[in-house]
Amino acid sequence: MYILPLALLAVALAWPVPRLMAGFTSFRGAPRAALVVWQSTAVAAVLAALFTAPAAVPFIVRQQSRIAEYLGLVALACVISGLVLARLLVAGHRVGRNLRIVRKRHRELVDVLAAHDDPHLRVLEHATPTAYCLPGMSRRVVLSQGTIDRLPQEELDAVLAHEKAHLAARHDLILEFFTVVHEAVPPFVRSETALREVHLLIEVLADRAAVRDVGTMPTARAIVGMAGGGHSPAGSMAMGSTPSAAKLRIGLLQPARIWGMSVPLASALMYLFAAVLVAMPITLLAMAFAGFLVT
Repeated sequence: MYILPLALLAVALAWPVPRLMAGFTSFRGAPRAALVVWQSTAVAAVLAALFTAPAAVPFIVRQQSRIAEYLGLVALACVISGLVLARLLVAGHRVGRNLRIVRKRHRELVDVLAAHDDPHLRVLEHATPTAYCLPGMSRRVVLSQGTIDRLPQEELDAVLAHEKAHLAARHDLILEFFTVVHEAVPPFVRSETALREVHLLIEVLADRAAVRDVGTMPTARAIVGMAGGGHSPAGSMAMGSTPSAAKLRIGLLQPARIWGMSVPLASALMYLFAAVLVAMPITLLAMAFAGFLVT
């Protein structure tokens, strides 16, 4: 019987597991590996839910004469898979469509209002320090004049390196994936803490790219200089953050040992854990059909 294990796995990976993982702040020391773990958790949860109905097929075939006794269980499997699939499709369409509409409108707006010598850089005449990027095919990095006036050249270079790292690595697609999965999960199950953790890890990745380009101190000063800055539009990815988030990011600019292990070793274990997570629902479904084929 693999229907219930798959259903329970889906619930566990969507509800208590993300809340527990968010408490393991040491994982932030290896942000790329941590993001892979978060992605694997989301993918495994979705797969477990989607596989619940297919796992019922061998059971139905074997128990045809007694199917009425298990009708409730089979119906539950179909409801779980159908509901998750429907919510994924709706959330994917809504989130993707809204993001692209918002970005297109804002891109057209800054192209009209902002000065630009670089095809991918726009400067808004605004005194409040602001920096963000608009991902997509026609990508833009947007700065306010206040950012240029306030920051020394090295710190300004760090801001630009940060935003360009978001665009080059397509961090927007990672966030879009998590947002779709987040909205596809019923409200009483979804974890806001998990989504905030993913946002933080993506910012840390961009910060470390800036460190590689301009150094640790200019990047740290740029984070402080942009903390609490101007409001960034929906669909963008901004350098600025709250003072508390800025403090966290500064502490994560350089790799540090994780639970006494070197970063490469800890990352390898995290990648292994991610692989195990994704393998769990696949293995359960394979076992359901393997048992059916053997009998």
